[in-house]
Amino acid sequence: MTRGSRRVLNDLSVTVSARSRIAVVGENGRGKTTLLHLLAGLIAPDEGTVRRTGTIGLARQELSARDGETVGTLTSAALAASLAALGALDEAALALAEGAPGADGRYADALDAATRLDAWDAERRVDVALEALGACTDRERPLVTLSVGQRYRVRLACLLGARHDVLLLDEPTNHLDAAGLDFLTGRLREHDGGLAVVSHDRALLRDVANRFVDLDPSREGKPRLYAGGYDAWQDARRRERERWEQDYAQQQAEHLRLREAVSKARDRLSTGWRPDKGTGKHQRQSRAPGVVQALNRQQEALRAHRIDVPEPPPELRWPEPRVRPGAPQLRAYGVAVAGRLAGPVDLTLDGGDRLLVTGPNGAGKSTLLAVLAGALRPTDGWVRTADGARVVRVTQETAEQEPGLTAREVYERHVGRLTARGLPRGAEPVPLASLGLLDAEAARTPVGRMSQGQQRRLDLALALSGRPSLLLLDEPTNHLSARLVDELTDAIRATSAAVVVATHDRQLLRDLAHWPLLRVDGPAERGAPAPHAAGSRCPG
Repeated sequence: MTRGSRRVLNDLSVTVSARSRIAVVGENGRGKTTLLHLLAGLIAPDEGTVRRTGTIGLARQELSARDGETVGTLTSAALAASLAALGALDEAALALAEGAPGADGRYADALDAATRLDAWDAERRVDVALEALGACTDRERPLVTLSVGQRYRVRLACLLGARHDVLLLDEPTNHLDAAGLDFLTGRLREHDGGLAVVSHDRALLRDVANRFVDLDPSREGKPRLYAGGYDAWQDARRRERERWEQDYAQQQAEHLRLREAVSKARDRLSTGWRPDKGTGKHQRQSRAPGVVQALNRQQEALRAHRIDVPEPPPELRWPEPRVRPGAPQLRAYGVAVAGRLAGPVDLTLDGGDRLLVTGPNGAGKSTLLAVLAGALRPTDGWVRTADGARVVRVTQETAEQEPGLTAREVYERHVGRLTARGLPRGAEPVPLASLGLLDAEAARTPVGRMSQGQQRRLDLALALSGRPSLLLLDEPTNHLSARLVDELTDAIRATSAAVVVATHDRQLLRDLAHWPLLRVDGPAERGAPAPHAAGSRCPG
């Protein structure tokens, strides 16, 4: 399968059967979303076939909102099959009561269809899912008035409330808080049909998946299927990666040795075989053929040596900002934003400081980070940034870029603006290739054709380009691969910069559990935003 200029899903065979619990994993841009769309029938493969039976429910990463569509539009679509089954059952029951020919078989078929869907309970299941995910329950609410996260939660609730034989979920944990994550995990465990999930959420993968389709490039250039749970997949791919790196290093070292041998033989041919002055000409002539033969042998050995082990994919390389421990970065005092963040919030952030911000959806975590970054003016209080501090925020969703520009062009323009402002002081901007976030092919891909995960990598690269001294990360694991999330976690724990992380990611919360914690979930706690007013039907 080819998407844009990249070849993905080469020679892949996979079966999603009843009770399958498959995780589709791999680096961003490797075709995870493409695979789900192939399975769902949204696109056709360039080669091979896809066979489907039963009903399929797909949760895509993106959800557009057209004029006139409401929450009820989505709930009605989710309930359509169940309502149709109940209608058919009523008609069959009436035909049976009237003694119509063939009514017995018709009624049995209709009853079987309604039972398979558990159609009588469908509306309740949707309502329960809407409430559990903190989604908008107002059927009249236009979708265009909801945030991206709100729309996503409504759509996911509808999908979980309906009864599908196969669920295909693309990053289902995005925009969910702790309660929503627990509900989703429970529903997926209870699902009696097939399941294939693309997710960066390592906790969800641990809790749900028992087979892993890994689309990361292997030495053979083909996807791999791993049986067993999350730890078995991690152990197997770690061993394979180590062998790959060792073999690649050995081949590179041998190639270098052969090149040096050719170079030395060539030097001997031009200078090294000549005897001292006064030696007879016949001695020089007698040694020449041997030196030439040695050079030919070395050149032949170099030509015969093939590097058949491809270079392993790059790893994240975090640029060190060299921030002095305790160097002032930011002060916030009495901060509040009317209707979005209750205060007062007081914060002191210095070099090397860490802060973990948690709380339910709508509590004001993103608002707080926007205020700290200077992107939003507080209603009350103030924020002061120290002279020389470089404060950068990575938002939940990918930033808007000119779709026709390549990733490299976007990055170079950004670095140019930083340089024009004299940033970073006393340090060179970071080259894109040195970060290990985008390979050469992704760097020359227009942003409009990049996957969401690749765009998210570009966002992170832009944030790191100026060597920030204070980094504000809002749900930083969204759309990233599990491997990159592990690398990112290690990097933010090690950097000398101050770091603030707002997240619902359960594994990240466990990994950063030793960090100081600011919980924003109610007016009773100092510095905690107020919850939505009682009776609110569309939480943020």
